[in-house]
Amino acid sequence: MSPRLVLASHNAHKLREVRQILVAAAPGIDPEDIVAAPEMGADEPVEDGATFAENALIKARALAAHTHLPAIADDSGLAVDILGGAPGIFSARWCGRHGDDRANLELLLAQLADVRAEHRAAGFVCAAALVLPDGTEVVEHGQLRGRLLTAPRGDGGFGYDPILQPEGQPAGDERSCAELSPAEKNAISHRGKAFRALTPRIVEALAGRG
Repeated sequence: MSPRLVLASHNAHKLREVRQILVAAAPGIDPEDIVAAPEMGADEPVEDGATFAENALIKARALAAHTHLPAIADDSGLAVDILGGAPGIFSARWCGRHGDDRANLELLLAQLADVRAEHRAAGFVCAAALVLPDGTEVVEHGQLRGRLLTAPRGDGGFGYDPILQPEGQPAGDERSCAELSPAEKNAISHRGKAFRALTPRIVEALAGRG
């Protein structure tokens, strides 16, 4: 089966998560319709935007131009209130190396070691972009608020999931995002909210390609 939609990511965890989100939001989408950039021989562009939305569009534009297919991308990160919104767009390379989840997480915990629980509010932020070969561009946003734990908990998810306890969960549920099931996480996550908002336009794009 030929791909109908390409995701601008080299992260296998993200591909699996985006497939789960889109298939649940639009049952007519086949997971195999969606492939990641490496399968299309696409390189990663330089993400030099100043916002999540700018970086998502940079990635989606480059992939749509390379593949001539509808392309989706997201840029997301953790915004810590007491750090003025940092790490923000630098979340994936907070430690100075891109994609070293453990080092990023450990550095952030060290920086917040003396911060009391009431000042550890934070949130995951996501901008999801769709770019079509004809130049059409759409961006949607999502956010998941919570508080930062003092030590990682859970083996699920990726990135900073083990240290964010989402708000709005039932009384007594103190699990981190990494302790939620994939379905539970996708239902409340920043990425889930952004891509669900984008889904109607994705469905339109795929319908137009037959």
